[in-house]
Amino acid sequence: MHYLYIVYDSSDMASKKQNIAIASDHAGFELKKILLREIEQLGFSAHDLGTHNTDSVDYPDYANALAEWMKKNDGMGVLICGSGIGISIAANRHTHIRAALCHDGLEAQLSRQHNDANVLCLGARIIGIDAAKDCMKQFLHTEFEGGRHVKRVEKLG
Repeated sequence: MHYLYIVYDSSDMASKKQNIAIASDHAGFELKKILLREIEQLGFSAHDLGTHNTDSVDYPDYANALAEWMKKNDGMGVLICGSGIGISIAANRHTHIRAALCHDGLEAQLSRQHNDANVLCLGARIIGIDAAKDCMKQFLHTEFEGGRHVKRVEKLG
C-alpha cells in the first residue's frame, strides 16, 4: 500500500478556509470536544453546533444543523456519531453537502482531492483519537484537484 501526503503551508490554508463547523450526537460528544481544540490549534475558526453533553439525541438533527450552517457560511464541516454511518447518510441528503466517512488520513485526503468533499464524518466508537486528528488535519489541509474530477463531482448533484 502506498501513501501520498501533501506538504502544505498551514497558514495559507487556514486563511482560505477559516470557518469550520463541527457537530455530533451524544456518542460523538467527547471526540468533538477534542477535535474542537485541534481545529483551533490548526489555525481555523471552530463553530460548535452541538450537542453539548452526553444526553441521548438524534444524529440527523445535528447533520441538518450543519447543513443549514453551510448554506449561510463559507466553510467546511465535521460530523461525528457513534459509527459515522448514520450522520454521513443524514448529511448527504442535502444537495450542497458532500460528506465523506473516513477512517484514516489517506481517505480524508482523497475525499478532498478527488471528490471535493466538504464535510468529514467520523465514527467515535470506531476511530481512535490520533487517527481522527489525522483525518481532520488531512481533510482541512487538502485542496480539490479539479481537472478530470470536476465532471464527476458535478454529476453528484
